[in-house]
Amino acid sequence: MQMSSVLTIRGGIPLSGRVRVRGAKNLVPKAMVAALLGNEASILRNVPEIKDVEVVTSLLQLHGVSVEADPATGDLTLDPQNVRTANVKDIDAHAGDSRIPILLCGPLIHAIGEAFIPDLGGCRIGDRPIDYHLEVLRQFGAVVDKRTGGISISAPHGLKGAKISLPYPSVGATEQVLLSATRAEGITELSGAAIEPEVIDLILVLQKMGALISVMSDRTIRIEGVPELGGYTHRALPDRNEAASWASAALATGGDIFVEGASQLDMVTFLNVFRKLGGGLEIEDDGIRFHHTGGKLSPLVLETDVHPGFMTDWQQPLVVALTQAEGVSIVHETVYENRFGFTEALGRMGATIQLHRECLGSVPCRFGQRNFLHSAVISGPTPLHGADFNVPDLRGGFSHLIAALAADGVSRATGVDVIRRGYEHFTEKLAGLGADFDVEEAK
Repeated sequence: MQMSSVLTIRGGIPLSGRVRVRGAKNLVPKAMVAALLGNEASILRNVPEIKDVEVVTSLLQLHGVSVEADPATGDLTLDPQNVRTANVKDIDAHAGDSRIPILLCGPLIHAIGEAFIPDLGGCRIGDRPIDYHLEVLRQFGAVVDKRTGGISISAPHGLKGAKISLPYPSVGATEQVLLSATRAEGITELSGAAIEPEVIDLILVLQKMGALISVMSDRTIRIEGVPELGGYTHRALPDRNEAASWASAALATGGDIFVEGASQLDMVTFLNVFRKLGGGLEIEDDGIRFHHTGGKLSPLVLETDVHPGFMTDWQQPLVVALTQAEGVSIVHETVYENRFGFTEALGRMGATIQLHRECLGSVPCRFGQRNFLHSAVISGPTPLHGADFNVPDLRGGFSHLIAALAADGVSRATGVDVIRRGYEHFTEKLAGLGADFDVEEAK
């Protein structure tokens, strides 16, 4: 599907069947970057065919890394033995709107002594500054120079271990520390670290390469730097965000979807909420069946949080299902302050959603006094009807698709290429579940 594609959806059909989820979008690109740290080839298994993988593949190839993909098996072989400096214009052209390039800094400094990062994009869901990343790199001894179109980063004396404390358990900043510290001289201690399953999986990758990393209590990670690392062979953990999205689609459309590859271990919090809402669950060894039981859906009071809390990426798809619950649900978003922007289109489809600046939850969050509409009150059930919309971001965009699939009538979605960043072959999967839609080129 090209960026000019338009999706015309005829809704009101329960989605039913099987879908397969492969490696997590929030792990695979980072594991690919980690291959830069080794002195031999690495093999990453269970890799999905998504846009973020294409972007990182291009960036690695620009820097001399050999990347060979086997679509049949989902295996990637990454060989960094000829790593080199890349042309700034080429980096900028290939990075697109991805935020992944910032994570290449530490590995590139270790490999070739410098890195250039173009101005970054990503989903417009709130303030996601790279300040954390740059400050982390400075603490390792890196020199950060702002240039036209991006940032140049070098380390004249090499990266040195550091004692780092994050003011918020940012996944990206934690990954930056891990990728920078493993080959830095000395010991790094990170407090306030993110401990999401994808972060732990990245630690497993680095340990396979020879890194010395201890995950301690109280969100503390200790890394003993080593002079060199080898390669790895690793199977990426499954994408719990995609699995939760299909689960919400099953509930919102009154359907029945078996998500092959979904892992109970990484979705415990989501599964509890799904069941409390009234969804049916059957957890098998090879995946999880999510279905609408035919009864009424129950309203919820829900707060997003960092792991092991309810993940922010699960919130948007689930809000669509909450529009069909009988009563009033309250959702307090504490991770990304502008994540409720997607509800405007849901309102045009018939949902009753009020946004509030107050913290409508048990604990005041960091957005409470900053004038952000970060709490939602959802009244239901409300019949949804078709509407035209433009996809705003990855999770919000998929949530709009769920609403369109659940709605009576026809919806037209533009900007759907954004969804390819994190959902592998999503139109083929929708077709397999019985969705009624057409893909056309925009005029």
